[in-house]
Amino acid sequence: MTRESNSAMRHPAELLRNALAAALTLLWTLAGMSAHAAEALDAHLTVTGRSTIFELTMSEGLTAEVFTLANPYRVVLDLPDLSFRLDPSVGQKGAGLVSAFRYGQFAQHKSRIVIDTKGPVKINSATMTRLKGTSAVKLAIALMPIDAETFGAGTGAMTHSAAYEPDAEPATPEESEAKHKPHSKPVIVIDPGHGGIDPGAIGANNVTEKTIVLAVAAQLKDALTKTGLYDVKMTRADDVFISLDHRLKFSADNAADLFISLHADSIEEKTAKDTIRGATIYTLSSQASDEQARIMAEKENASDLIAGIENIDRGGGDQVKNILIDLLKRETSNFSADFSQVLAKRLGKAIAMSRIPRRSAAFKVLKQTHAPSVLVELGYLSNQMDEQQMLTAEWQSKVAVAITDAVQIYFNKRTASKP
Repeated sequence: MTRESNSAMRHPAELLRNALAAALTLLWTLAGMSAHAAEALDAHLTVTGRSTIFELTMSEGLTAEVFTLANPYRVVLDLPDLSFRLDPSVGQKGAGLVSAFRYGQFAQHKSRIVIDTKGPVKINSATMTRLKGTSAVKLAIALMPIDAETFGAGTGAMTHSAAYEPDAEPATPEESEAKHKPHSKPVIVIDPGHGGIDPGAIGANNVTEKTIVLAVAAQLKDALTKTGLYDVKMTRADDVFISLDHRLKFSADNAADLFISLHADSIEEKTAKDTIRGATIYTLSSQASDEQARIMAEKENASDLIAGIENIDRGGGDQVKNILIDLLKRETSNFSADFSQVLAKRLGKAIAMSRIPRRSAAFKVLKQTHAPSVLVELGYLSNQMDEQQMLTAEWQSKVAVAITDAVQIYFNKRTASKP
């Protein structure tokens, strides 16, 4: 260990008091690191008195960084190129000070573990020891309760590691129009939701939303590409986290003519799991069409927080509100509604739809100033029938064909309406 990390671990309270705005960096450089990606072999929680210890066993030592964030309270652990060979259910149940934890790829060559805590905590100690007779190491991070005032915004507040910034601010409507130049084929952006550190909804059999929607997105891309009519792009093509801002920026940078975000829902109420199922199509609105739509938008808009990104309010609420109002006045809103209507009809012929198949709410990822956009919840992973169907290639193909048909009907209508 470096001298700096030893100092940080010996004096976490002093660090919290004097440098709440700085990340607590732990640098481990154990000998014998191989050229291959390290693997996470086991992760669990241990409660000892007032302390809760998060233990991670890895195939080899790595350089690591750990910091805390507030709103909500989290401990974030960043590691380079770590693959995870863990039970899919690990982390879903908490213990002691921890309510849950999750893991996955956060960015290129960067893995992340996010530990949700029940309140403010301090990193009381952090150690990495080699397991005898092997190259494996065990990382142990001991957490202790702390008062909210001392915790402040967390040790990772306002640092580069905590605040994941897009390459540029979201484009204004005027900038989007200037960038949106005519192209030979309509550009369709497929947006598989969640990914990497953010698994999305988790089914009863530990099926993750991020896996289902990526599989459907791949089939949809193939189906659309085979028509030869469209230039098809995906916000992610593998299991990696993409922030909401970057999804919006990707769509704007590629001058999308249509944006389709794919998701899968889940509900907690045991009594409703067997009865609530089917797909739902959402469009953007400043006021949710109903309470379920509002809850869904809040859940999807929290994706960045789940991935351990700092929640920063830069006082731009009025500007965002004005952009949203301006967007809703534009023809993109009408085009989104048109596509939603066509899509509901085509999907309804292929798969089960929810009781109210078309809804609207303030989804951040649908705030596209340049392109019509919809968010499709393909079904409920909490429903056994939906979950089983979503896992099959046959069902995924039906969805891809239905969406492709809807896209063709939509663009044929748009072309026919032009003088």
